Parts: sequence; C-alpha cells; structure tokens
Amino acid sequence: MEKVWVAAKDEIVEGTCKIVKVKNAEYGIYKVKGEYYAWRNACPHFGAPVCKGVITGTRLPSLVYEYKLGRENEIVRCPWHGWEFDLTTGEHLVDPQTKLRQGKLVDMTNADQESLEKAELELREDGIYMWV
Repeated sequence: MEKVWVAAKDEIVEGTCKIVKVKNAEYGIYKVKGEYYAWRNACPHFGAPVCKGVITGTRLPSLVYEYKLGRENEIVRCPWHGWEFDLTTGEHLVDPQTKLRQGKLVDMTNADQESLEKAELELREDGIYMWV
C-alpha cells in the first residue's frame, strides 16, 4: 500500500465533502464530530456518485405522529435514489447489512456486493493522507 497526500486538514469542514481522485478512483472525505472519514464515491445501489449527495441528518425513531430529526451532518443521501448512509460506519440506514465496505475496491458489476470501500486515512501535521 502507498500513502498519498489528499488534503489539508482545514479544507475539510463539518457538513461538507471534498472529493479527491486517487489511482483512478474518487473518494469523498468528510469530517464528523472532529473525526475524518473517506468513502469511495460509488453507491452500492447503482454506482451513483454517492459523495456528491446531500450531507444531512435523518429521522429518528419516534412515536406515531411525532417526527424527531437528529444526527445532523452524519448522514449522506445518494443523489440518484435517496439511499442514506451513516458517514461514521458506512451502514445503510434502512438495512444494516448494506453498508460501505472497508477493504478492497468494489467491483460494481457484481450485484452481490452492496457496499462501498472505506479508505484509511492518516492525519499528520502537514495534512491528511490516504492509504491506497
């Protein structure tokens, strides 16, 4: 694996995403509650550019006719079909079995793979590095 500089720390602000291209793949870098996360920019549903989706919160479990919203800036919503993913775990909010994948690159032609790749980040004084 190789370490590649991808951004200065101050470029990544809570509630925003910086999309970077590393070795012919796009990744979205996020900051959630002071921690940095990077996910491959391909939704497991149809390969959509998920990192270009809205960063938002979501509806929390609540009683009938009661609508509680929360988790602001912790959720990304795919721009094509609205699938929502937890930016800290990669899990799909409706089906926890569908989540962003840690590890190898995802072959989006394989219908059995319903997850994305998590990129490992390293924070240093001079910026954020990604291991690829």
